[in-house]
Amino acid sequence: MTADPAVFSVVGENGSGKTTVIEGLVAELTGLGLRVGTIKHDVHGFQMDREGKDSFRHKAAGASVSLISSPWQVGMVRDTGRDLTVAELVERFMDGVDLVLTEDYHLERWPKVEVHRSATGKGLRCAGDKTVIALVSDEVLPVDVPIFGFDQLPEVTRLILDHMGGARGAAGV
Repeated sequence: MTADPAVFSVVGENGSGKTTVIEGLVAELTGLGLRVGTIKHDVHGFQMDREGKDSFRHKAAGASVSLISSPWQVGMVRDTGRDLTVAELVERFMDGVDLVLTEDYHLERWPKVEVHRSATGKGLRCAGDKTVIALVSDEVLPVDVPIFGFDQLPEVTRLILDHMGGARGAAGV
């Protein structure tokens, strides 16, 4: 569709169902022929590789970048000096996609779909945030955006597609 992908964030409290919603949205969007990228934020750090594997050993030996490549995919672990913004990640790593869905970037100013589950016992993470365009929830809450159930991801997908034109170029991407 475009060289500059649209970006939408899926946000919410732990245990609200963000990953499940992203999985559903990716399936819906790719089913429509879009190429979708995802970015998951983890403030605690992560480990993609397993101890003893060659690529793990390369990184442990001091490589600042380690790639593993096959005929079907490429994986990379790269050191950074700081937490990169969504715009920086999209620019550097999301070439060739039409849409990027992020998880847990609630402080950035991208259009957001908030996910809320009453069982968490918590309120909305982004209450009052004007970048929230929709709520996926198991209960009705007093918000000024459309509310969808967890079984309404095709409708959420349509809302995202309706917003895509305005989402391109947001926050400098």
